[in-house]
Formats: sequence, structure tokens, C-alpha cells
Amino acid sequence: MRIIFATANSGKLREAAEVLGPDFEVVTPLSLGITEDIPETGSTLQENSLQKAQYLFERTGLPCFADDTGLEVDALGGAPGIYSARYAGPGHDHEANMKKLLADLEKLPAKDPEFRRARFRTVVTLILADGTPHFFDGVCEGAIAQAKRGTGGFGYDPVFLPDAYPGRTLAEVSEEEKNAVSHRGRAIRAMAGWLKSI
Repeated sequence: MRIIFATANSGKLREAAEVLGPDFEVVTPLSLGITEDIPETGSTLQENSLQKAQYLFERTGLPCFADDTGLEVDALGGAPGIYSARYAGPGHDHEANMKKLLADLEKLPAKDPEFRRARFRTVVTLILADGTPHFFDGVCEGAIAQAKRGTGGFGYDPVFLPDAYPGRTLAEVSEEEKNAVSHRGRAIRAMAGWLKSI
């Protein structure tokens, strides 16, 4: 099945294609000539995910899916949440976002061992030919490291310590290991399982 993924992020595209496997040809909006920024004005991950998927479906009529992901840090009251990509300001600057996150945590007194607890949360919206949205969730529990480590992954991966791999950040594990436990991987696997069942 040919399916559009609402992303311009090569890391996300590669991750989704690996999880979905050879039964799916995952294409980007850019490959179909859609170059404008897709709106994200919702107040929740699900609203943003739905908005992006509907935007593509209305323009192409093709099966498509979109995700919205947030990093939720307990000590910061769930921030950066839906603003994760723009935490340090507009521009989706991963380095600036990580720097701000670590600085914000340094300003707070560490009250207990759970101080740095965090999770990545993803909502994927899938729209097929009939236009009905279907939602799939994925969560990856972990904590925020004291400093960046590793060269793999993207986004906040160098500062996120997943519970599944103690002592290693998501930027220090292989792509296969990351996909096995990642929030987006779990949501896309749930979507793939559902697609194969219909």
C-alpha cells in the first residue's frame, strides 16, 4: 500500500518505513509536490495529529497518516509537551531545545529520585479512502539524562534515558533497539497491526 506520512523529518520517515515493512511504500508530502507547512494549531497531540492527516487527505485523497509527539517531563509539569519541537523558540532547533530543557531542570531542586522522570508520547492519526480518522497511541517511559550522550537518533534522543535500556540514551542504542521500544514505533506498530487486520 502506498501511504503518505506527514513529515519532512528523514529520521521519522526511516523509522516509520522500517516499522511498517515492505508491504507499505511510505512517501512524504514533498515527494508529491506539497511544499507548504502543514498547520499544527491544536491544543493536544491528538488534535495536531488529526489536523495534519486531514490536511493531506483533503489535498490528495490518498491514504495518509500523521503523528504528533511530545516529551513530558514530570518536574516541569508535563512540559514541553505539545511544544516539544518549539521549546526554545520557532525553528525546530534540536540543540537549542535540549539545552533549554537541561537548563530548566538544573534550576529546580531535585526533590526525589523520580525528579527526572519523563516520557515520550505519540498519537498517530490514520485516514484511509473513506476519510474516517483512526487513532493509535504509543508511550516510551524513561528519564532525562544529566547531559547529552550518543550520536544516533534525532530530537531529544541524546538526553532521554529509556527504561528499556538502563544507562543508555536513545542516541546510544541501535535503530533496531530504538524502534522496538520507541513511542512512535509502538504507535505505528499498532497502526500496522490494525491495517493488516482489516
